[in-house]
Amino acid sequence: MEKLLEEIREEQKSSWDKFSPGWKKWNDIMMDFLKPVGDEIIRSINPKGEDVVLDIAAGTGEPGLTIATMLKGGKVVITDLSENMLEIAKKNAKQRGIKNIETRACDVCELPFDDNTFDAISCRFGFMFFPDMLLAAKEMVRVLKPGGRIAVAVWNVPEKNFWVTVTGGTINRNMQLPMPPPEAPGMFRCAKEGMLQGLFQQAGLKNTSEKEVLGKLNTKTTDNYWNMMTEVAVPFVAALSKADDAMKEKIKREVYQAVNQKYPDGNIIINSNALVIYGGK
Repeated sequence: MEKLLEEIREEQKSSWDKFSPGWKKWNDIMMDFLKPVGDEIIRSINPKGEDVVLDIAAGTGEPGLTIATMLKGGKVVITDLSENMLEIAKKNAKQRGIKNIETRACDVCELPFDDNTFDAISCRFGFMFFPDMLLAAKEMVRVLKPGGRIAVAVWNVPEKNFWVTVTGGTINRNMQLPMPPPEAPGMFRCAKEGMLQGLFQQAGLKNTSEKEVLGKLNTKTTDNYWNMMTEVAVPFVAALSKADDAMKEKIKREVYQAVNQKYPDGNIIINSNALVIYGGK
């Protein structure tokens, strides 16, 4: 792997390890928010029976844990760059009495599995952060059995995801941060229609499809929204760490104003929009 890609990987691993407590704290709200996308991934790969399924960049364990409950004799291997996130996944599995899982800290661009190992692969909101997306797709195809299924989720365009842009846009407007190149890892890197389908086809997948999936982030209050976003959203926390107290307060005030203006009744339920991309080997 190129030196730059290795540096990005190590930086991401460090960030996710650091922010794992926030994900644990807000796990219930986040998992409820992301469930429709997980459900569509599961519908697409149709796990059953003795399937062996790989869940990549699984964080605190979904959709891998739900998939595991659907298997009779099969198992799920849950992977992530962050050991700390996987520790939360293991605790979540134990709480739910799920035993047919394994966890493995690894990089998608160098999967530590033999060719043709898995019947299906899931990946929810990891793809847009992979340093080399084509290499990642090829690695997934390599470890997938012939006839196997892959489904991944990425975020759709910014205009359809106010829950991200209201904070991100306010930070950028106030701090005038340098814009990363379009190909750099980021939330909306895979939003272009057909982009991941094309990448899947390049990697050797067929019968590809793309489906829009809607969700709702129900934080109930603006306080919850702000606190959650500044505890789980790595780019936002990194940016705010460079701001002085006055700037942080200004950004917070403007985000509150924008959210409260959009939801004047005080019930903060924000729509989201994602894409689920499928391919078969």
